[in-house]
Amino acid sequence: MTDFSRRTLLAGVAATGTLAATAARAQTDMVEATPDLTGQAILITGTSSGFGRLATEHFAQLGARVYATMRNTPRPEGEELKRLARDENLDIRVLRLDVLDNDEVNSAVGQAERETGRGLDVLVNNAGIGISGPIEVQDMEATRLIFDTNVFGYHRLARAVLPAMRSRRQGHIFNVSSQLGRVIVPHAGHYSPTKFAVEAWGEQLAYELVPHDIGVTIIQPGGYPTEVWVNRNIYTGELKERAAEVHKEGYPQVVASMGEEDGSGRSAEPMDVPRAMARVIAMAPGTRPLRLPVSGGNIPQIRINEVSEETQVGWLGRSPTLGPVMRAVHGK
Repeated sequence: MTDFSRRTLLAGVAATGTLAATAARAQTDMVEATPDLTGQAILITGTSSGFGRLATEHFAQLGARVYATMRNTPRPEGEELKRLARDENLDIRVLRLDVLDNDEVNSAVGQAERETGRGLDVLVNNAGIGISGPIEVQDMEATRLIFDTNVFGYHRLARAVLPAMRSRRQGHIFNVSSQLGRVIVPHAGHYSPTKFAVEAWGEQLAYELVPHDIGVTIIQPGGYPTEVWVNRNIYTGELKERAAEVHKEGYPQVVASMGEEDGSGRSAEPMDVPRAMARVIAMAPGTRPLRLPVSGGNIPQIRINEVSEETQVGWLGRSPTLGPVMRAVHGK
């Protein structure tokens, strides 16, 4: 199994800005070039498109059993994954799971645990949405929906998988965040606020899970050409139609373009993200990074990540009770 250190991985990312360069530099330290995920049971949310869809196929090709979850099944995307599994002899199992629905979350996780006869090895919290526009224009319907999906959905899944992970004293949770979970772009609605919440929630969870030998990695993708742009325009267009004029009138130029975002000019390779996660899974437990920026271009959050780590360890690292978990998470 591939095994290279947390520091090697992070240093490579910081120095080059791309995961591909990191992997190339680490070749001499790797047991094999391709991660082996044989025996891993992985549940991924939001697999109808984007990173979730790509990760499903990639992890299964590397030997994992993948529980590919999506809402509103049966649907064409789910049937496509089933055909892929049959045609390529991959262990992909499609489950109905809406991250807004506690019953569906618990049902899907319970089925996966029953089929494996144990807890899941990896959870990939990936399902998310964007709704653009000025903060003032975001009505409570839009605000509740994006927080419920991007933040509370991750929380529901973590709570569902953790009891079995704790009983085995092993497991790993990925939380897909964003560059915009560290830096803020005006007029992106509550996207940054929800991803900032994911960053804080995921880091706190990482500290609390150290005694249980369970890891957490926050993935911070840059902008990639996935279906997120299409779905964002749908949600944003609906908000634009129903938003009160008293709120829209303060931002006429921004409101005029709401629902018309175009991500087609982005050329970064979306497979960067599942490849990054696969390499992290293949690392030895206890060496996996807390945060992993992945981008085909600039990575402005690197310095913020460094300052955050320095602050956390500097403030609490010498505490007799909190210091050990701080140092364990940050590899100090």
